[in-house]
Amino acid sequence: MFRQSCSHLRTTFYFSSPPWFSILLLSTSTLLSTELRCTRGMLVTSEGPQTIQKAEGERGTLGCNYTPSPSDTGELDIEWSVISPDTTQKDHMLMSYTSGTEYIHGDHTLAKGLTFAAGDPSVGDASLSIAVLTPAHSATYQCKVKKSPGVDMRKISLVVMVKPSVPKCWVEGMELVGEVVSLHCESARGSTPLKHTWRRESGGPVPTAATQNSATGELKISNHSQSFAGIYLCEVNNAVGAERCWINLKANKPPNRAAVIVGTVVGSLLLIFILLVLIVLLFWKLSSRRRNEKEFSNEIREDAPPPDSHPGSRHTSRSASQRPQVSYCQVDGTEVSSFSERQTHTPSSNSRRHTPAEYDTTYGYAV
Repeated sequence: MFRQSCSHLRTTFYFSSPPWFSILLLSTSTLLSTELRCTRGMLVTSEGPQTIQKAEGERGTLGCNYTPSPSDTGELDIEWSVISPDTTQKDHMLMSYTSGTEYIHGDHTLAKGLTFAAGDPSVGDASLSIAVLTPAHSATYQCKVKKSPGVDMRKISLVVMVKPSVPKCWVEGMELVGEVVSLHCESARGSTPLKHTWRRESGGPVPTAATQNSATGELKISNHSQSFAGIYLCEVNNAVGAERCWINLKANKPPNRAAVIVGTVVGSLLLIFILLVLIVLLFWKLSSRRRNEKEFSNEIREDAPPPDSHPGSRHTSRSASQRPQVSYCQVDGTEVSSFSERQTHTPSSNSRRHTPAEYDTTYGYAV
């Protein structure tokens, strides 16, 4: 910046020059009728925080108001650029205004949706407007206004944050009197740092015995009682927004411990009895199955035919057909047996005569 004042010049000359030089300068000034005039250069007059925090999706405006000096007679030149975090790298030019024309520089993603907030930036307002803020717009911006011989600039840091989403509230524990109960609150989205605050909507303020963690969103009650029951509100907030959720905390009486113990014992005994019955039934079933299999195998053995003991087994069919017939009758009180022999003839093309079978007493039939 090029700014001077008359008093500053006079004071500087007065204290830094020796007496004889001051006399000489005064004499020369008088002789030459030279008049020193004070000048004031370009000045950016915008005020406000150097760091701005805005919410994602909102419109953002970076202020850059300026006041030129009467001695600034050159062409007005306005430049908006993004300062590179790496000092060894070049800055990225976004927009400029020269000779009454606006320019968008390059295809930088940050240049999308950028306009000058004022319709005519030459009237002293070079503020930059961003239509829709995204986290990608988080950067350090520089506004530079030049009108020869004056020039001035201003840097602004923009931080785009995400608002907290509607949190979820839940209770950890059975809400039983005398037990430990914890209330939890959590947002799925939101730029850090997030602050969690629990308040009691009904039943008075949160009892001092309850401890809450603003970072994690937990409200812990070590010894739950009826005095803690009520509707609780959890608020999650950051620099750009806040959301809330509610939960109704109850204080339930614990069940009768003696009844619980008795029920547990009875249930265990009943379970053991059922297991024993199942084991007995299984054992009986297996035993019955083995007994039935054994009886079935014995029946198979009894029904099997005996081995053939006839030495001429190859003539079995013929012998069976030639077996003698014995009949008994009673004549005058005396039993008389008669032996008759039946022969079977197999028809053939050549009739042959078969010899009659003889009765063998050893085997008991004709052979």
